[in-house]
Amino acid sequence: MKYFVTGATGFVGGYVVRQLVEAGHEVVAVVRKPAAASDLAQLGVEIHQGDVTDKESMRAPMRGVDGVFHIAGWYKVGARDKSGGEKINIYGTKNVLELMRELEIPKGVYTSTIALNSDTHGKIVDETYNYYGPHLSEYDRTKWIAHYAVAENMIAAGLPLVIVQPGLIYGPGDNSNVRPTLVQYLQRKLPLVPAKAAQSWGHVEDMARGHILAMEKGRIGESYIITGSSYTVVEALKIAEKITGIPGPRVQMPPMGMRALSRMAGVAEKVVALPPSYSAEYLNEIAQATYLGSSAKAERELGYRSRSLEDGLRQTLDYEMKLLKMK
Repeated sequence: MKYFVTGATGFVGGYVVRQLVEAGHEVVAVVRKPAAASDLAQLGVEIHQGDVTDKESMRAPMRGVDGVFHIAGWYKVGARDKSGGEKINIYGTKNVLELMRELEIPKGVYTSTIALNSDTHGKIVDETYNYYGPHLSEYDRTKWIAHYAVAENMIAAGLPLVIVQPGLIYGPGDNSNVRPTLVQYLQRKLPLVPAKAAQSWGHVEDMARGHILAMEKGRIGESYIITGSSYTVVEALKIAEKITGIPGPRVQMPPMGMRALSRMAGVAEKVVALPPSYSAEYLNEIAQATYLGSSAKAERELGYRSRSLEDGLRQTLDYEMKLLKMK
């Protein structure tokens, strides 16, 4: 089979491409900077320069493929410039899916997220859960619009699309806000952790496999949450401590304290640029929010499976410790 992939140089997209190539499929990828995809080109991936915000740049590369994986997305929670949220998540998704319809591609998989539900208040939700805001971040808001106002509307109009909703994605090669937390933990520089924040943790290799299963077995018009078990950040770092022997931070900040830090960061941001993981938006998001979802439907219908958080963190922390030249 021949597949068109957006976001191929990203974290999840890179793993999806490699798994497709390993399975013997042809892959066509549109990337903004072809030089950044040299490793994929060496695998035999057909690289084209283009951008999801430029619809016509994708037309020729997408023509004649058997399926489309639209994985590209803007996810920079805490960034000062938030314009990418609408340009990439909303209008970029609209461009990809419109082209898929115009070129009559037989099937597509769109990468949504459980974050469109924002805080689930401790409830592990499934695909029937509906949330209408307000959202905790621009990422949550724009992915909500892309999911419901773009993807689902086009499905209703006949587009042969399957939606996957990953939870928090971690693993070797991560470039999200999760990685700085783990690196600071390893370096014993993580000052504190939010006492109540929780996520459904999904290893990137499992997330990539979930995408491919959705293409192979997913029912048109359906959404599938793909993630792993749910843990608070405190619990996850206790697992990390068990693996490495490195003690985690002992200060567990309650939600009220996290919100106070968020307000202070909001004042500071008016004067200086703060790193995303210290921004008001990010601190407010992790104050007490629980981004939780169940992958039971994907397990039942797709045969999706996720590894334990201990196994996934062991691999991830080993990778990061080698980069840090730690024993």
